[in-house]
Amino acid sequence: MKIVVASGKGGTGKSMLASSMTILFSKNSRVVACDCDVDAPNLGLWLGITEYDTKKRISTSEKAYINPKKCVECGECFDACRFGAVERDRGFKINPLLCEGCGVCQLVCPEEAIELKKVMNGEIRLNETKLGFPLVSGQLYPGETGSGKIVQELRRKAEEFDQDVMILDSAAGIGCPVIASVTGCDFALLVTEPTPSGFTDLGRILEIVNHFQIPFGIVLNKWDINPTMSKKIESWSGERLLGKIPYDRKVVDSIVNLKPVIYSDATATSEILKVFEKIKNLKP
Repeated sequence: MKIVVASGKGGTGKSMLASSMTILFSKNSRVVACDCDVDAPNLGLWLGITEYDTKKRISTSEKAYINPKKCVECGECFDACRFGAVERDRGFKINPLLCEGCGVCQLVCPEEAIELKKVMNGEIRLNETKLGFPLVSGQLYPGETGSGKIVQELRRKAEEFDQDVMILDSAAGIGCPVIASVTGCDFALLVTEPTPSGFTDLGRILEIVNHFQIPFGIVLNKWDINPTMSKKIESWSGERLLGKIPYDRKVVDSIVNLKPVIYSDATATSEILKVFEKIKNLKP
């Protein structure tokens, strides 16, 4: 059973809910946690992890390189690059911070002076939590591309563990890493907040979830900061609404102290338990 926690917006409480679901499932099932936010991974913090036992550098991206001995300075690559990565300065060269590795420059070069070279753009990190289940996390290196491909590698690594349930903590937004997180999952736990952007972005992530025909449920976090908007979202969600979690300062204190929320005395804990009770019997 693969459950992805997503939202379309940052700061709604995905990692808080993903960590809680993983812990609760681990009491009676073999679970693995997968942090798919490779741009800003923080699921480990919610599980009390700051250091990783295993780190492996990986390459899921390429960068273009111009061979100055073959280049005739025709400028075809300069005109074709939509990212502005080809720079003209006493000849032509590639700015690696702007290059997306798409290969268009290589295609248009009449002298075959451009080649794509693999770059180490990220790493996969593993750790066994104190709670008895593995956490698979990743990190996209600063200035690099290929976050969606790193998520795919994370999922392959997570599949190697003997498991009944995999909890995937998705990145914010609806881009490549989110699509890579959602694809192939059995259920999507969508988290939103009672703000105009939270509600709008919920609709955006739903487009992706519905495209892949994935069953879903909705959790309304911090509902009491805007009861009027909460009623609107609750009415819109209908039977898809799995729970309403109140705002609680103790949730913030929990992550500051690297203590899982589910083991704190936050009022949010009881509502999280109710959400878990509704999804624990899901079948893939």
